[in-house]
Amino acid sequence: MDSMHEFGLPELAAGFELQRELRSPRRWLVTGSAGFIGSHLLQALLQAGHEVVSLDNFATGHRSNLDEVRAAVGEQAWSRHRFIEGDIVDAATCAAACVGVDIVLHQAALGSVPRSLEDPLRTHAVNATGFLNMLVGARDAGCARFVFAASSSTYGDHPGLPKVEERIGNPLSPYAVTKYLDELYAGVFTRSYAMQTVGLRYFNVFGQRQDPRGAYAAVIPNWAHRIVSGQACVINGDGQTTRDFCYVANVVQANLRAALVPASGPRHEIFNIAYGEQTTLNQLHELLQHDLRELLPDLVLHPAVYRDFRRGDVRHSLADIDKARRLLGYQPTHSVRQGLREAMGWYLGSTASV
Repeated sequence: MDSMHEFGLPELAAGFELQRELRSPRRWLVTGSAGFIGSHLLQALLQAGHEVVSLDNFATGHRSNLDEVRAAVGEQAWSRHRFIEGDIVDAATCAAACVGVDIVLHQAALGSVPRSLEDPLRTHAVNATGFLNMLVGARDAGCARFVFAASSSTYGDHPGLPKVEERIGNPLSPYAVTKYLDELYAGVFTRSYAMQTVGLRYFNVFGQRQDPRGAYAAVIPNWAHRIVSGQACVINGDGQTTRDFCYVANVVQANLRAALVPASGPRHEIFNIAYGEQTTLNQLHELLQHDLRELLPDLVLHPAVYRDFRRGDVRHSLADIDKARRLLGYQPTHSVRQGLREAMGWYLGSTASV
């Protein structure tokens, strides 16, 4: 891995002001724009006055997310958006999407550790081949910077806490393999083609527009749906498993900083993006029940149901975010509790429509 001092030197990051940089018009590409994180990035960029091309195939994203963005930004801002329905597994689609783009925010992926264990070929096709297609498209189009969604799953079985970018273990799932492969490919493209690439290792992102449906739903929207529906939440293991949950507003900030912080010449860097705090699954369950009970006083709460640990899951997770603080100026604005309170209204609304 490249030295942490190669990208966004501390003195440059110290003089970097995000809002000022956002006022300079650019043309962006957001892949996975109908998904959870991608739709928030699309909204932030349109609200800041930029032109955005976005790409999604609706395999896991939803048209309703794009509708929410359109309603939030208004028709004038929405007119600066061009949507492409397509699959990143198709190289020609990726190449066409990158034409004329300054910065790529690549979020499209097939998530979920359990899904990757059940269907490793499809996971590889999207997360590895699709990622390579996007890198080639960005290289050929001369995009100034390529920022991509990496994953904390890359740390694998490394026991150290907190997780530091330079120390990883053996991957525990096909999903983790593909996300690490993405980092390796990005580094090779930087060295071979003089590109600027930035990987953001997300730690358990949550927030509005995170799908509560299906077998692979993330834990927070899934539990919110179950609690409101009068069902017991299912916890894998003893509930003492920990995660570093990160509210989506923090992730949006990190992407914008990674895209805009000054850097000259070819650069490749990886950053942890999290809040930097451990929460057990038992604590999370209590927080959700408490917040939902405040909104719905008559809600009947049920104790959690415990079952076996899930294959491929990491026992404990906690991010060291010092590198992102120093080199990007990243400052997470929402704790788990703050994020849950801000997102709870949306969770209630989405539960009603499920």
